[in-house]
Amino acid sequence: NQLGYDVTGADLSANSIAAAKAFENEKLRFVVHDMREACVQKYDAVFNLFTSFGYFDNDQDNLKTLVAIKDSLTEYGFAVIDFMNAQKVIDNLVPSEVKIVDNITFNITRKYENGHIFKDIKFEDQGQQFHYTEKVQALTLKDFETMMEQAGIFLLDTFGDHKLKKFYANESDR
Repeated sequence: NQLGYDVTGADLSANSIAAAKAFENEKLRFVVHDMREACVQKYDAVFNLFTSFGYFDNDQDNLKTLVAIKDSLTEYGFAVIDFMNAQKVIDNLVPSEVKIVDNITFNITRKYENGHIFKDIKFEDQGQQFHYTEKVQALTLKDFETMMEQAGIFLLDTFGDHKLKKFYANESDR
C-alpha cells in the first residue's frame, strides 16, 4: 500500500481485522474472509504469508484453499505462498524453551507428531493461567506440488527465503 498499490488484507479472525481497520485508507482495506472461499473481486496478486496454510483438520481444505486462490486471480495474476521448510523445522526442532517478554515467562514446547508440528505456549499474566496450542501440517514442497497439480495451478518458481534465494531442501528456511 505504501508503494501505491490498492491492497485488501484478509483474515478469518474478526478481532485481527478489527484491529487492522485502524490503518485503512482509500487504497487499503481489511476484510474478514475464509481463505477456502474464492474472493468475489479478482486480484492481480494474492499473498498467503507467514505459514498461514496447513492449519485445517481436513486435508481437502488445503486443496480448497489453493483452488480459491486460483479462482481469486485475474487472468494473468499470480500467487505467492510463503511456507516454512517443514523438514528443516523438524530436523532443528527445539523441544522446549523459556522466553521472558515484558516480565512474563513463556514456557514453550514443540513436537512433531502424525505429520504435524505442535507448539504449546503456557504462561501466567496477572494471576491468570494461559495455554495455547498451535498445530500446523508439516507440508513439503512435494506436497505443495501435488496439491497444485490437483488444483490446476502452474508452479512458476520456488525460493528458499524472503530474499528469493534458491531453495535447498536441507538448508532453506522457507
